[in-house]
Amino acid sequence: MSRIGKKPIEIPQGVEVSLQGNVVTVKGPKGELKQRVHEEMQVNITDGYVTVVRPSEEKKHRALHGLTRSLVANMVEGVTKGFQRDLQINGVGYRASKQGSKLVLALGYSHPVEIDPGRDLEIDVPAPTRISVKGIDKQAVGQLAAEIRGKRPPEPYLGKGIRYEGEHVRRKAGKAGKAAK
Repeated sequence: MSRIGKKPIEIPQGVEVSLQGNVVTVKGPKGELKQRVHEEMQVNITDGYVTVVRPSEEKKHRALHGLTRSLVANMVEGVTKGFQRDLQINGVGYRASKQGSKLVLALGYSHPVEIDPGRDLEIDVPAPTRISVKGIDKQAVGQLAAEIRGKRPPEPYLGKGIRYEGEHVRRKAGKAGKAAK
């Protein structure tokens, strides 16, 4: 039995979970999320809890069991607390600023890099070297953070670039000098 899949999801106060066919809808104080679940997975909503039941012990069903439970749990957490992913910029002259809702990055290119967060996401720039991506959809927050990081990933020699908060970049030694005779 899946240890993750069999755990019930508690529905907090002020959150409404509904099931229409194989589409789970979660409404809460921060917004509304919809997720289509696999038609073979059975989602039950009873007494303030959501449970996911799998039809058999096949490998495919065991994998879908934990996945479905995690997706629904992330939706419930997203509409109550929301998700946040922090990024850090390292490098001389590398900085971030916000113009309206857009993020403008100076990353050593000949042009500034502009990123539009989309409708459900929010970007904060608390300092010129820090970026915070916030939203209710965990997948969308992670995807936008990955796209921002992809504009200038951290390089292993000097450590310059954009990295996730707390990410460790393995450093390499530089080119060895010529040996003296």
